[in-house]
Amino acid sequence: MTSASRTAAAPASVSGTRASRRAPLVWAAAGIVALCASVAVAVTIGPADIGVTDVWSVIAAHLGAGAEGASPIRDGIVWDLRLPRTLLAAVCGAGLAVCGAVLQSLLRNPLADPFVLGVSSGASTGAVLVVVLGVGGGALSVPGGAFIGAVCSFALVMLLSHSLGGTTDRVVLAGVAAMQLFSALTSFVVMTAADAETTRGVLFWLLGSLGGAGWSDVRTGTAVLVLVLAVCLAHARTLDAFAFGQDAAAALGVRVARTRLVLLCATALLTAALVASAGAIGFVGLVLPHAVRALTGPGHARLLPVCALAGAVFLVWVDTLARTVLAPQEVPVGVVTSLIGVPAFVLVLYRTRRTR
Repeated sequence: MTSASRTAAAPASVSGTRASRRAPLVWAAAGIVALCASVAVAVTIGPADIGVTDVWSVIAAHLGAGAEGASPIRDGIVWDLRLPRTLLAAVCGAGLAVCGAVLQSLLRNPLADPFVLGVSSGASTGAVLVVVLGVGGGALSVPGGAFIGAVCSFALVMLLSHSLGGTTDRVVLAGVAAMQLFSALTSFVVMTAADAETTRGVLFWLLGSLGGAGWSDVRTGTAVLVLVLAVCLAHARTLDAFAFGQDAAAALGVRVARTRLVLLCATALLTAALVASAGAIGFVGLVLPHAVRALTGPGHARLLPVCALAGAVFLVWVDTLARTVLAPQEVPVGVVTSLIGVPAFVLVLYRTRRTR
């Protein structure tokens, strides 16, 4: 190559690099706009005739930025019912997508998602023990019982995987074992001790439901999401190193065991908080990270924020569909995510097979 051709090729190379760096920023900006628009529109959808201007006026009034512009009924529908539910859907979608992206890289398993560690099953068992058997004597709430169950399940997974050697495949196998164990315990308690009405309510919650969302759930979920996302972003380069395997990561100076424990605990904490508020919602953390990687590339500093935004937008619209498609009857959110997620996951598998 002559010097003239090198000179001509250099600007093109630089411009291509800048374009590749700008692409994730463009997707992130588009995600923020899409999330804000999705929340504003989703709150207006329902049997009550409420417009976007009504939503903004209610929000402004509660934030002290405007006068009361809506009737008390509309104010209650927006502020007490639809808005916290929609925001909790966004938080759950963002958290599950981030957990899925981290676990898939950390365990080097494309099938990993937030429930591979058995956290969801443990949370379900804890909630059922509180609702059906009254464990805690009234001092323990359903979210509290779910959180304790999730922590117990995660501790069991860590104990089993450590005793089996602590490798990534052992963590996955221990998670499958814990998931089956706690699922069996949940089914046993429901079938032997619950009446028909309680069984229906518990099963509806186990399939994923945002119907009981409140502002306390939104605040708790948002706080845990921000904390865990910050921890994961701080380990973004470490997650990139894990893509080459544990030995390669250790050769690059990564403290493999410590880093894996920190990130597994962080994802388990976030999953437990989300399951405690919304029940078991599957396939969000399994499918979305694959779709986002196709847009941003594998770098986790770019992948994780866009994953969070994509998951938030996705679950906002899934929940809107779940509460309106068969109105006045409500479909569990987990059922809709499974109906959407299974075909999408099959598509991901076929694309992965073609690239090998």
